Order: sequence, then structure tokens, then C-alpha cells
Amino acid sequence: MPTGDLGTTQSSTIIDILLSERLLTPAQVDEIKVKSASLGLPYEEVLKNMNVVPPAKIEEAKAKLLGIPFISLSSASFSPLVIGMIPKAVAERFLLIPFLFDEETRTLSVAMSNPVDLEALEFVRQKTGLNLKTFATSVEDIKNAISQQYRQEIVGEVGEAVRQTEELNKTRTIDSKEIAEIIKEAPIAKIVSTILEYAVSSRASDVHIEPQEDRIRVRYRIDGILYDRLSLPKSVQDAVISRIKILSDMKIDEHRTPQDGRFNFKVDKEEADLRISVMPTTFGEKIVMRLLRKSSGIPTLPELGLNGTSLKNLESAILRPHGIIIVCGPTGSGKTTTLYAILEKLNTTRVNIMTLEDPVEYQMQGVNQVQINPGVGLTFATGLRSFLRQDPNIVLVGEIRDTETTELAVQASLTGHLVFSTLHTSDAAGAIPRLTDLGAEPFLLSSTLNAVVGQRIVRRVCPTCKEAYSPLRQIVDEMRKVLGQLFPQGNGSEIKLYKGKGCDKCADSGYLGRVGIYEVFPISTKLSNLILEHPGSAAVQKEALAEGMITMKQDGYMKVIAGITTPEEVIRVAQE
Repeated sequence: MPTGDLGTTQSSTIIDILLSERLLTPAQVDEIKVKSASLGLPYEEVLKNMNVVPPAKIEEAKAKLLGIPFISLSSASFSPLVIGMIPKAVAERFLLIPFLFDEETRTLSVAMSNPVDLEALEFVRQKTGLNLKTFATSVEDIKNAISQQYRQEIVGEVGEAVRQTEELNKTRTIDSKEIAEIIKEAPIAKIVSTILEYAVSSRASDVHIEPQEDRIRVRYRIDGILYDRLSLPKSVQDAVISRIKILSDMKIDEHRTPQDGRFNFKVDKEEADLRISVMPTTFGEKIVMRLLRKSSGIPTLPELGLNGTSLKNLESAILRPHGIIIVCGPTGSGKTTTLYAILEKLNTTRVNIMTLEDPVEYQMQGVNQVQINPGVGLTFATGLRSFLRQDPNIVLVGEIRDTETTELAVQASLTGHLVFSTLHTSDAAGAIPRLTDLGAEPFLLSSTLNAVVGQRIVRRVCPTCKEAYSPLRQIVDEMRKVLGQLFPQGNGSEIKLYKGKGCDKCADSGYLGRVGIYEVFPISTKLSNLILEHPGSAAVQKEALAEGMITMKQDGYMKVIAGITTPEEVIRVAQE
């Protein structure tokens, strides 16, 4: 049968599938049929030209038609050993990539853009000598996966180390007594070192090493998003975990309780302080490593994303000689970094700055930093009580979590100290009722609170592959509704936004780096009087807006219009 006929037959069935899944409307199906007849093109080509269904969904429908499983490679985990089974040149030639190997059945799982390419299948079968299980995926997914997986040195380096380790394991049976010796051997050290080197080079903030039933998954948090980058065989699990435990000065023979540790790691000129957390799970001990870069420096407030009215209000609040300034947001929203940027601005030889943190994330010259240690009785509350006998001008308390710390922070501000701290609330307005819930007297809070900051972090559009596009009408309408008078004047339909199309610099994500979106409101006379009435967050929000506060979502959309981030990012982190 001619290729064109086959394509048309498949496309008509594909259209039926897309219609049944409500990805096409009956009217769109009729339009596709009319255009196909008038232009003499297959349905599939018309479908792609109309751009009404994502290409991946078209490929998924084709896979259903062929009875072949479909896989999204963005969520797939790649093993270095498996990637090495098919050379890059072969992968690029046939647009395929291996991602899983079943040793028992000697079956290699391969994702293909054209899973019925018999020439490709026979070539790979002869090349590997293995059984093949084919999966369908989109052309774009295949190209991105090949670009990422074969480019990453982590795959080749770790793969070779794993092969060496497995050779060692074949020659002897390993028991618990031998683990201490095995982890000193070069292959295991190489695996751990390469995992960390990749973390530093890819700007990862965290590394997750997660034992699964049949493998070890390694994920990296880059710009706030977790990416599955590596899959290790189960055989190296104990040795890799023990290696990290040794480096972190933990007990390698303790597997039942959580453990914490830290160590330093250096790659070229970049040095990172690693905080390690080990947690027992069903399939073994999970490790999370937080990377704190020593050489990155402390950014300024404008570099973090503060500007305009928000920056002006915050700078006015921090220049007052006493009072409390609270920074709010969920875990990982950049609260500590904002506080460090403030301290850096206030840090002179004429003031005594003391910080009480859990843990100390940045080391600041000229600032007295203390890490809490509940094991010896050094908590936020006891530490703050001792701080007041150290003649401080400025005090930073890492987090207000209990009544005692709240009361001490208020008392410290009343006695002439400038106090900074953080709260876990969804927005700035929620800080006031939260503080009263924690025991702060409203009449004291109204006279001591200087300002409240709410924040989130969004990913920046990659400057290298940045391109303009015309947004959907719904997006423009949503932005106009949220921004109100802040929306640019003129015809909103002509507004241009920006996104990254993906490149080597951003690992094909379209994003590179992060920036904060903020809301800041100073405590005015009206808000001070409102605090005395035990207000809920809605009442605080209403008054702050009436006084001109720009919300996080508004700040985010203004950064979208400026080409700094995307609407999807703002919605992801600041959805109400």
C-alpha cells in the first residue's frame, strides 16, 4: 500500500481517537476533512498545520492505533548502562533511545518516533543481540532526550564506574563487613563524585537519591523543579549510600533512624557546602543533599526581583532603628536569601548584627551567625534570649515557630532592636493573624511591626533561546483582570510575551535561573489600628490593597510583560 494512503487511513482513525478524547470538536473534524479534500493533504498533515492539538497528543493517538504503548520521555528515567547499549550515531539516525533493560528476559525497552520502522528495529536487534520492546513517543521528545542523555558526561562516567563495580561484585559475595572497604574503591567514589559534579555544573539546589524496588533513582532540583537524570542499578545501592554517610560523618551501620550530616565539595574553583539528610524508606535509605554554594555571593534586593513600590516600602522599613520585619512564604520560596540581602545592605562596622539560623546557609563577613542545636538546648527561643545580652542592634531569627519565640521577638523590638524573621504563610496578609495565633498581643504587635513581605520564586526565561510570541486571548484577559490599571495601555491583543524554545544552555527547558515575585506592605496607621481588632487575612489584604500594595500575582504578571518569566510560571507558584 502506498505511504500516502496508509497515512490517510491512519489519520482518519487518529481523528476519531482525538474526537473521542475531546481533543477535537465535531466542527474541527469537519474542517479538517474539508481542508484535506480541497488541498489534497492527509488528515494528519492538516491537523498539524492547524495547530489545534499538541503534537505529542497526535503521536499518542497514532500509538493507540498501532497498539503500541506511548511514553513521555520527560518523565522517563535513564540508566547510564542502558544508554551505552546504543551509540549516539544510531540513536540520531533512527530517532530512537533506549531507557530500560530487563536482565532476566534480556529485553531492551526503546522509545521511537516511528515504532514500525522495521529497518531500525532489525539494525538495533543485530547491534545489541537483545530482544526489543518498542514504545512510541514524539519526535520532539526523542530529540530532546538524545540531546540531554548523550550530552551529559554523567551518563558515560557513571556507566563506566557501575560496570567496574558490577565486575567486582561478580568476583565475590559482599557482606556488611565488607561495605566499609568497598566504598573506598575507585568506582563507588567515582559514582558519588560524578553525581555531585553534575549537581554543581547544572546549578542544582538539591540532589535526591531514592531507592526504588528495582533501581536507584537520582533526581536534581534545578530552578525549583525536580528532574529525573539518572538511574543506577540496585547492586550499588548500599555502597553509594555508605560512601555518602562516611563523607558526612554518619553511622554507616545505622539504618533504622534518620541521620543528618554535612561536608564540603569542590569542583574546579566552585565550592559547595552540602547538607545531608538520610531517611529510612521501604526500599532502603533515601538521601537528600542540599547544595549551598560558597562562591555565589549574596545578591542585592533589585537582583532578587524587588523593584518599584515594593522595593521602596521595604527599604524604608529596614532603615527604621527598631521594629519587626516578617518575610512570608512556603519552604523553598527564597525567604532566607531575601533576609541575607537585607542584612548585606545594613552590614556596617557601626552595628552589631546577630543571626540565629537552622542551618547557617550563607557565611557573611562581619555578622555573628549562630546555628541552633536543639540537642544541647540551643533553640530559637533560648538563643534569642541569650542574644539580647550580647548588645545587638539587629537580630535575625531564622523562623518564628512557637509562642515563646514570638513573645521574645516582640520584646526585643520593643527594647530598641531591629528584628527580622520568617513565617510559613501563603501570603503577606496571613502573617498578622498567624502572629496573633502564636501569642503576640495585638496592642504590642501594632506598635512593633514595621512591614510584611510575601514572596515566591519563578523561573526566568532563558536569554539565549528567548523568543516572542502572541499569547492566547484567555491569557491576556486573565492578566488584564489581575493587573487592572497596571496593565499596559493600548490594544491588549497585540501584546507580545516571551518564552524559551530550549537550548544547550538551559538543558532544553526554556528557563535559566530564577527571580522572586513579591508583595510588600508597610504597617500604616490604618493597618496598625486594624491589628487591634484581631483581623483575618482577608481584612488585612483588603486594607493593604486599598493602600496601594502590589500583590505577588500582579508583580509576577508585570515580570511576564517585561519578558522576565512566563504566565505558566506565575500561575504555578502564585495561584490563589
